[in-house]
Amino acid sequence: QIFQPLHTLRAAEKELLPGFHQFEWQPALKNVSASCNVGIINGLSGWASSVDDSPADTITRRFRYDVALVSALKDLEEDIMEGLRESGMEDSACTTGFSVMIKECCDGMGDVSEKHGGGPVVPEKAVRFSFTVMSVSVLADGEVEEVTIFTEPKPNSELSCKPLCLMFVDESDRETLTAVLGPIVAERNAMKESRLILSIGGLPRSFRFHFRGTGYDEKMVRELEGLEASGSTYICTLCDSSRAEASKNMVLHSITRSHEENLERYEIWRTNPFSESADELRDRVKGISAKPFMETQPTLDALHCDIGNATEFYKIFQDEIGEVYQKVNPSREERRSWRAALDKQLRKKMKLKPVMRMNGNYARRLMTLEAIEVVCELVPSEERREALTELMRLYLQMKPVWRATCPAKECPDQLCRYSFNSQRFADLLSTTFKYRYNGKITNYLHKTLAHVPEIIERDGSIGAWASEGNESANKLFRRFRKMNARQSKAFELEDVLK
Repeated sequence: QIFQPLHTLRAAEKELLPGFHQFEWQPALKNVSASCNVGIINGLSGWASSVDDSPADTITRRFRYDVALVSALKDLEEDIMEGLRESGMEDSACTTGFSVMIKECCDGMGDVSEKHGGGPVVPEKAVRFSFTVMSVSVLADGEVEEVTIFTEPKPNSELSCKPLCLMFVDESDRETLTAVLGPIVAERNAMKESRLILSIGGLPRSFRFHFRGTGYDEKMVRELEGLEASGSTYICTLCDSSRAEASKNMVLHSITRSHEENLERYEIWRTNPFSESADELRDRVKGISAKPFMETQPTLDALHCDIGNATEFYKIFQDEIGEVYQKVNPSREERRSWRAALDKQLRKKMKLKPVMRMNGNYARRLMTLEAIEVVCELVPSEERREALTELMRLYLQMKPVWRATCPAKECPDQLCRYSFNSQRFADLLSTTFKYRYNGKITNYLHKTLAHVPEIIERDGSIGAWASEGNESANKLFRRFRKMNARQSKAFELEDVLK
């Protein structure tokens, strides 16, 4: 297989890469060329720079969005045909009415610089944008109900997560990020208005695409939707609650933010039609102070939710070891000693090494009843130990609901009890752990308590729409970049994108 002459490998590669299949759009896409055989392009193409624009000095490579989607659908050709057969749709009858649900993910990666090179260390950051085909359904002629003929069984695997664009950009550099993602947004908007005609199973069929940007962490959502950064008093990307309100009323909130509203609020922020002071204006627009430039689906990012809540529990553990609920202002030295005691205990009993920054694996180990038993050995008072155990029990009841790919199937009981559990959890926080939640609460804890049932009711799942696939593919990116890429910057991204 491997030792074949270069031209055969090239030919095989061409068939597998986007840009090989014929297709057409009806109506034709606005501002996108109609040619189908477009492979890897410069990520800045499609970005019309005006005279006074400073050219974005970054290296970025991408596929044209529609070409990449065609390639992903052709990969699923057999599954789609299989699905049609299983649902008893006569193959030749179904040529129109297909709709495809796409999950979009985008995530920044910290240091991806070369490790072995000499010379100064350049802070090199990368951003990857990718998509996953979540489901394909078809509405047959004269039918009322859509029939789902394909559902991605592993929506969080890096295998189902197709890279669309790679860029060497810092995700906090809003100007460059918008410059690179701008053309992608434009192509996506053009595709919403049009139908794709593509041959699947030997017959031309027409597809409509629905895009849902759910695979973003909170930092990215705030950036794309124009909100202030995550330390803001406006704590939530789904509702208008302020931190103080959210800590008083922990459970009863509903999702109110939307992309359209964010755009309207930005206009108000920009024009200040009522000539208000800065504070009044900020309160009116609820922290929207930049132009939202990409529509995201307001949801909760399951992976970072795990991590955020584990960090919070880790801090509660320290406070409980030091019995902060009795003390006024513990010194930094005292706090440090509690933390050292906690780390030592976790390392000894659970083999958990202290980590600089909480990560997914540490979070999963920490949030267990086993860990709480180990921690309780250091907590002096019996009733505090009971409260801590109760807190963790409730949390473990709630967690599967926003981690499961399909909660209604996988954990129906916990799903039914979620609101009850979150209410109990909130009661515990606002009574026994009042010292921590007086007027403040962390962003993810608020979302976990207030928004989960509503999102599940709307989408059917939180876990399936999370950013994990993209996150685990980041690991691959690092690997490919070090091992398999030709050592020149311009080629490198192309090799990794393949």
